[in-house]
Amino acid sequence: MTGVVGGHPVPVLAVAGGTASGKSTLAEALARHHPETVGLVHLDDFYVPAHDPHRGVRTLSATGAETLDWNHPGSIDEDAVAVAIDAAASCGRYRLVVVEGLFALTLRAVAERATWRVYVDTPDDIRLARKILRKIEVFGQDPGVSLRNYLLSGRERHAEYVAPARDRADLVLDGTTSEEGLLSGVAHLVGDVLAFAPDRAPHARPLAV
Repeated sequence: MTGVVGGHPVPVLAVAGGTASGKSTLAEALARHHPETVGLVHLDDFYVPAHDPHRGVRTLSATGAETLDWNHPGSIDEDAVAVAIDAAASCGRYRLVVVEGLFALTLRAVAERATWRVYVDTPDDIRLARKILRKIEVFGQDPGVSLRNYLLSGRERHAEYVAPARDRADLVLDGTTSEEGLLSGVAHLVGDVLAFAPDRAPHARPLAV
């Protein structure tokens, strides 16, 4: 159960989309523009321990080693997600809680609490290019690793568990637009809650992935 502020339930905005679609860009921009009133829950923080073979869904990596399947909703600790959302909504600080991640429109713990559901839709080739660039620039990773993992399971998992969530969304946003465009896209949903005004927001940063 979510919290109440000023006599009104604290709304929850669920933001989903494929890897590198721009969902984190949107969620983090909302939190950055409203740091005192927006609580942010990243589903990436709630994967079960990768070293625990008895939890989550296991798969084979591109190297042939058994690993946690990061592209499967069963690898998320859903109970912990529910606790985090409820804690953010009931702390008395926030007017909006934003939950973002691959499975934000898939997990029941989020769906039961979501006031609004947003899907950030970005073509697969652009998402893959963004992911590879991020892996190279941030982690110095061989791009072949991302490509092999994408072909091995990433593409299939996206089609099975992420893409269908688009049909459950209240709003679908174009993930190729700018950060400012993404913010403007959700203004009519969260505007009354945050008194959001895009033209008064700080200068938007380049689109992150």
